[in-house]
Amino acid sequence: MGPPGGAGSSGSLQHLLLFLLFVGPFNCFASYSRATELFYSLNEGLPAGVLIGSLARDLRLPAAGGQNSASLQPPLSFTLASHGLGGQYVQLDNRSGELHTSAVEIDREALCVESSGATILGGSAAVSSSSPSPESCLLLLDVLVLPQEYFRLVKVKIAIRDVNDNAPRFPVPHIRLVVPENAPVNTRLAIEHPALDPDMGTNGVQTYRLRDNYGVFTLDVEENENGERTPYLIVMGALDRETQDEYVTVIVAEDGGTPPLVGSATLTIGISDINDNCPQFNDLQLNVTLYGNSSLGTHVATVHAVDMDLGSNAQITYSYSQKVPQPSRDLFHLNESTGAITLSNNVDGDTPRLHRLIILGNGPGCIPAVITVLVTIIKVMMRPPEVVPRFIANEVEGVVYLKELEPINTPVAFFTIKDPDEKYKVSCYLDGDGPFRLSPYKPYNNEYLLETTKPLDFETQQLYEISVVAWNSEGFHVKKAVKIQILDDNDNSPVFSEQLIELSIEENNVPNAFLTKLHATDADSGERGQVSYFLGPDAPSYFALDKTTGVLTVSTQLDREEKEKYRYTVKAVDSGFPPRESIATVTITVLDKNDNSPRFINKDFSFFVPENFPGFGEIGVISVTDADAGQNGWVALSVLNGSDIFVIDTGKGVLRAKVSLDREQQSSYVLWIEAVDGGDPALSSTAKITILLLDINDNPPLVLFPQSNMSYLLVLPSTLPGSPITEVYAVDKDTGMNAVIAYSIIGRRGPRPESFRIDPKTGNITLEESLMQNDYGLYRLLVKVSDHGYPEPLHSTVMVNLFVNDTVSNESYIESLLRKEPDISVEEKQPQISIEPTHKKMESASCMPTLVALSIISLGSIALVTGMGIYICLRKGKRHHRADENLEVQIPLNGRINLHMLEKKPVEISNI
Repeated sequence: MGPPGGAGSSGSLQHLLLFLLFVGPFNCFASYSRATELFYSLNEGLPAGVLIGSLARDLRLPAAGGQNSASLQPPLSFTLASHGLGGQYVQLDNRSGELHTSAVEIDREALCVESSGATILGGSAAVSSSSPSPESCLLLLDVLVLPQEYFRLVKVKIAIRDVNDNAPRFPVPHIRLVVPENAPVNTRLAIEHPALDPDMGTNGVQTYRLRDNYGVFTLDVEENENGERTPYLIVMGALDRETQDEYVTVIVAEDGGTPPLVGSATLTIGISDINDNCPQFNDLQLNVTLYGNSSLGTHVATVHAVDMDLGSNAQITYSYSQKVPQPSRDLFHLNESTGAITLSNNVDGDTPRLHRLIILGNGPGCIPAVITVLVTIIKVMMRPPEVVPRFIANEVEGVVYLKELEPINTPVAFFTIKDPDEKYKVSCYLDGDGPFRLSPYKPYNNEYLLETTKPLDFETQQLYEISVVAWNSEGFHVKKAVKIQILDDNDNSPVFSEQLIELSIEENNVPNAFLTKLHATDADSGERGQVSYFLGPDAPSYFALDKTTGVLTVSTQLDREEKEKYRYTVKAVDSGFPPRESIATVTITVLDKNDNSPRFINKDFSFFVPENFPGFGEIGVISVTDADAGQNGWVALSVLNGSDIFVIDTGKGVLRAKVSLDREQQSSYVLWIEAVDGGDPALSSTAKITILLLDINDNPPLVLFPQSNMSYLLVLPSTLPGSPITEVYAVDKDTGMNAVIAYSIIGRRGPRPESFRIDPKTGNITLEESLMQNDYGLYRLLVKVSDHGYPEPLHSTVMVNLFVNDTVSNESYIESLLRKEPDISVEEKQPQISIEPTHKKMESASCMPTLVALSIISLGSIALVTGMGIYICLRKGKRHHRADENLEVQIPLNGRINLHMLEKKPVEISNI
């Protein structure tokens, strides 16, 4: 049809201006073609009445009702060929052919599915899978143009342009992400719930950000080959769960529209405790081929991740990634515990031939390990061989469980191998390592028995993965995977790291002091390998052993001096049934501390030593002990005072005097001895030592009066009998019996010598009988002064001269008589006194009792010497008084006697 002219052209121009007026602001445009297709485009969400295009103008048809052609041409009529799904969005003017938007708002996201590029056909209301571009969303209309001379079927295609009318939206309001506390800087964790935006292109999600990053997190966006944007959480700083175990922030998604729209969700970032080993797959990708005629339950593949941790940290679960499409999830079942993938739906002709299964190996507190399983489904014309297992041993979900103590040749399963088409010969073999064999089970054909060939040991290997492979003569083969899990038995006893555990601890330890931590291992698993610790029956009650940790402690203070060595047994018992145990021996040596001072066996020591004891002779042994050991128990002795006289042997404790001791100079010594041990710091103690010198009879009596053998005393004849005349006074420097003095007259000369007697105790000389006229003259008495010393008494003699007369008229005559040697016979008669010393010779065996007795007597020696001194002073006063009395009696008043003539001269003492 040719182009219209005249008034028609003018009308078309007006319509065109009107079209640009309304359509221009909405970027509506039309492409014109003389063909029967018209293309329009408009934004979604326009109100009703917006001009989309004029069909008459764009088809260059004559204007309906034109002035020049009104009578010549019938009016044009435009009619939608069908009022289907597309027709509800437009209004078509039947007369003018103008196409406007209807009251039903066009929503591009409701009309078109982005992933499939759906196109809505107005004529048939059908959905077509084809589109000009991934972002196309077309509304198709069929318009009939009448009358006959203008008849044509016009295909109108309206492209719906996207506007930014949808904000990004997260599929869940709360997103939780777990990050291990030891995650290094720059660790990336995918956020599995990215925001969705139905808008297309730049109006879709462009960026992500965190409202509060706490200074340790940031976000990054990765775009895959399909244009999908996935946010990743990036760790930018060190994490410490003990400081903060959770971060709560808001993740914001923003699109690229003008103005941009945003959506948000709460992001909780949990910080998990350290788990230093995470699941790992040996391979990143696993390629699997599956025949299209496989039956339900066919084993496709098994993914297996390994975690080197133990217990709950080693538990691995398997799951599909969020990116795995739902049809693939429905077709393949993933066992979350074993990782086994099995066929769960039938494969038909419409099933996609390639499936990309992204599987996550999840461990507690770990970044999931990722493995991709590519399953290629092969369309086959012939059926592969069939492998039908019939398990004899316990089997659960394709895993066979055998105890490690099962005997050799334990049957595991029967396998029936057959060709479904019964055309081909089928053979089989066992693939994989392990103590198993697959052998024909005669007399049946195609029956095979799987059995063990060696003893199983859980501690050596816990899991075996083998496959029964069947193939036919055409080369098709099928694998039937079998997992054999070995079950642990309690066949191992705990083993101590050391059978003899030697320990040491210093004494005086604090209560509940740590000694050691016992360690025993059990190769068994589970409860059978859990070890508990117990003390043996020979262990003292104050030792404690923690049942779980094996920590050995002592609850009380140990004293090495009380007990130095401990030896007892400990047991390690597992939790199997029946339980198994092992025994180890613990020896504990208590180390010495210098906690004991040297100790003398006595606080005071007394030693009795005879005087004149030789120099460096052994006085006695000072016994001292120290309960400590080694250097702490070494003791050194020293004399604190009197070190110029005494010395002590440090090693033996022997006390010695450097010089000979004389009791008459000093009768006793008091020493202080110090004992110092070798500890650091050193401890010490002191003891008092008393040394008493035993008297030896080494001094004869000393006559103090009369002082000379030449002195004399006048005795008046009128002296009455019993009157004291004079006395002999002597002292003995010795003590005890050695100082007891006896007086006796051993020689006499004179007119009547028996007229005088001497008191053996006091030495007093008295007149026994009255003196007569013929008794005048000089009397000479030889007096023996003797001690009672042991073993031999000592004595001295003195001459007592008495001149009986009324006066002393011729002193020179008397002195001449005194100078003559007296002819006196010595009497052998011993003096009779109350204290009679024993002069018997004692046997050598009786010396010790005598010394003891003498020692007892010597205790009063000091008091005795003091008393004797007082006694001497008193006697001297008495003697002078008596001499005055005698002179008054013996010397007449008119006598001319020089009192100086009575001067006493020294007495010559002779020892007999």
